[in-house]
Parts: sequence; C-alpha cells; structure tokens
Amino acid sequence: MPRYLTEQDIADFRAELCKVATERFAKHGYEGVTMRQLAEALGCSPKTPYRYFKDKADILATVRAQAFAKFADTLEKAAKGVKDPTERGRLTGEAYLSFALEHPHAYRIMFELDTPVDESHPELGPQAERAARYITRGAEQMAAEGIIDVDPELFGWTMWAGLHGIVMLRQSGMLTHGPDYKAMSWFLGLTMMKGAGARIGPPSKGKKR
Repeated sequence: MPRYLTEQDIADFRAELCKVATERFAKHGYEGVTMRQLAEALGCSPKTPYRYFKDKADILATVRAQAFAKFADTLEKAAKGVKDPTERGRLTGEAYLSFALEHPHAYRIMFELDTPVDESHPELGPQAERAARYITRGAEQMAAEGIIDVDPELFGWTMWAGLHGIVMLRQSGMLTHGPDYKAMSWFLGLTMMKGAGARIGPPSKGKKR
C-alpha cells in the first residue's frame, strides 16, 4: 500500500526537485535536461516528477519564477527605507552583483537560457516583471526628482545591461587578470550618471578578488 503523502512531503519533494532542476538547467540548458535525468538524480521513478509538475517546461517555468522572486526580494530588501534615489540605485546595484555571484545557477536560468519568459505561467511572468520593474523604476524616480536629465527607460535598461555584462565577465573568469568588478560597477554608474547630467563623487577603489 503506497504511503500517504502529507502536504509537507509534497512541498519537500517539490523543493528538492526544483533545486536539482535549477542546477541542471543552468549547467546543461533546457534541451540538455530530461525528466528521466531529474528522476535519477532524485533517486525516484521516472514517473514520479509528473505527480508534481505537468512536464519539463512546467518545472523550468517554476524554478525561474522562484529565482526571479528571490532576486526581486534581494533588491527590494537592500534599499528598503532609503529615500534618496541615488543611494537606492547604488545599493540596488551592489545587491544585484552580490546576488548574481552568490547564486550563479539561479542567475543563469533567469537570463541565459535560450527560452523566453512564459507569460502564461501564473508565477513566472509576474515575478520576472516585478524584478524588471524594480530595476528600471529607480531611473524613473531619479528623473522625476531632476537628478538625471535623460530618458529614464533608456537609462535604466542600459544600466541593467551594463551590470549584466560585468556579471558575465566575472562568471566566465575573464576578470581574473582584469579590474575589480566592484570598481567596474562604480565606474559604470559614475559614467552614466555624469552623462545623464548628474553630479556624484568618484568611484571607490575596491580590492581585486
């Protein structure tokens, strides 16, 4: 007689499956992972994952939604209660880099997989939008307060693209003999802020890591 699964049993298995899936999708891409491989990694029957998720696409959408939610939580927490838009931007940038480097698998499945965000998934679309809106909203706030005098949407997305590039260089090992990634992020912010008409202090010099 099969054992009755409690809600906690189900939650624990889903969490473990998502953990394994996040790592494997990050390392092998969507096409390089099968449901059978996930089942083998968990030591269960090939049919077991289907009791918890519809298919592989459902698993990917779920783990990406979880990653975006954790990402957004990290950014929001970093600048919580800070009213100055420039300081909020600085703290958000630091939190962005820290999250990407501390959670490389989550970061990869959010931004590197050749799979578009599934807007039909009940959690993925909203969580991805939540993260994106938080990042770009800071530029809108700086524009509203007269700190920058450029198109805030263009500014916000360009800053995001720059930070993403720094993360990619760091994760690929290309900065081993290059400048400190924190100094690069400061220089990026300084250059963009000056180009947008703002006046801020020089970037701090970080130690190489």
